[in-house]
Amino acid sequence: MSIYCTPEDIETHISTASLIQLTNDSGTQDSIDTTVLEESLIYSSTLINGYLRGKYTLPLNTRFPLLRVVSIDLSIYRLYSRRVYTDIPETICDNYKNAIKTLEQLKKGVITLETQDDEPIKSSGEYRTNKNFSDRLFNKAKMNEY
Repeated sequence: MSIYCTPEDIETHISTASLIQLTNDSGTQDSIDTTVLEESLIYSSTLINGYLRGKYTLPLNTRFPLLRVVSIDLSIYRLYSRRVYTDIPETICDNYKNAIKTLEQLKKGVITLETQDDEPIKSSGEYRTNKNFSDRLFNKAKMNEY
């Protein structure tokens, strides 16, 4: 599975103190729980792949700046949503909503992915199915009976 952003990307958007508070469940350590942070990255990547599946060939093997930003926003929201009694800041909620809108637009083809070199990537454009010719209920021979 492709991970679209790194822990370092998250650390550039959230203060270390906030990140410790959001990831450290025991409250006894003054360090970031990397397992919790990695789980938020997996969540965002899985959600992104869910939207892109069928539109693009997965896994994507190229870094896309847009997906990095979307993944950061989704991961940060996921970290905040773990804290039941903490209000999520409005900007974090807005960024999450915008990330979901972006994924929906990618899925519909309204916007397309571009690599770091500004080269657009082509969608798979093909319809995938697990059926083959012999699975047809009404094949040509059956239709000729009528």
